[in-house]
Amino acid sequence: QVQLVETGGGLVQAGGSLRLSCAASGRTLSTYGMGWFRQAPGKEREFVAAINWNGGITYYADSVKGRFTISRDNAKNTAYLRMNSLKPEDTAVYYCAADYKTLGVGVSSRLEQYDYWGQGTQVTVSS
Repeated sequence: QVQLVETGGGLVQAGGSLRLSCAASGRTLSTYGMGWFRQAPGKEREFVAAINWNGGITYYADSVKGRFTISRDNAKNTAYLRMNSLKPEDTAVYYCAADYKTLGVGVSSRLEQYDYWGQGTQVTVSS
């Protein structure tokens, strides 16, 4: 069992920056990949970014490439999503997820690949 707790969401004006954090606890002695997803009202949850177990591989949705950066600090069992140049279309609930299926060797944009999910944190970007 893994628990994920997200923090860092909030209200920011367009063009601003925000950093989300996702702290993992529980079954963290084995390696795992991590991903960020987001869901806007009335829309399906969509992939944002993923990172493998040691940070050697990252993968981004086209909509956020060049603006968002995913990272992790395994000593703290924490993943991060740094969001720069935010746009109103980035407004959504952002979810952190952990993938144990591949032991985190690779990365995945598929929701079903992930075993555990955080509670979500709201990000609102005003124009």
